[in-house]
Amino acid sequence: MSAYTPVSDMDLARARSDPVFRQKLLEQSLETLIAGLQKLRQSAAPKDNSAAAQMREAVELAVRLAELIQAPAQGPAARPRGRL
Repeated sequence: MSAYTPVSDMDLARARSDPVFRQKLLEQSLETLIAGLQKLRQSAAPKDNSAAAQMREAVELAVRLAELIQAPAQGPAARPRGRL
């Protein structure tokens, strides 16, 4: 797993206008999230409630990212509403 590099404002601006770049950015974000989730799962104690809450939140975010990746051609009006 490579070190996490935050998405820059320039990347976000490009993602708004370039669907191919947006798709790649979403896929990279999902891969990073899943790798972090696996690391958290391996290091968490069995009864660690804060780790469990973080894992639930990460799974919800991963599902949301997967939904966005599966529907790349949809415009902003067709995007599902959510917490992202």
